[in-house]
Amino acid sequence: MGAFSRDGKVEVEVRDDGPGLDPEQQERLFEPFYTTNPSGTGLGLAVSRELIRSQGGDLRLSSSSSGACFVVELPKGSNVDR
Repeated sequence: MGAFSRDGKVEVEVRDDGPGLDPEQQERLFEPFYTTNPSGTGLGLAVSRELIRSQGGDLRLSSSSSGACFVVELPKGSNVDR
């Protein structure tokens, strides 16, 4: 995990050490209702990405040699409504 400031944006990386994601999972990861978890709804990443994009940012999967790495990017000085 790490946080960086560059080009007027703040980026936060979150990594895990799980098995990673296969190509199909990577392709469909942010689709609403797509899940590989039998008890999941498939809404977490889709909703998170839309909320972050509504603030002028982005949520993306970054390449990682193992596990998964997600990057949250927001413009500096953005105000997130609570």
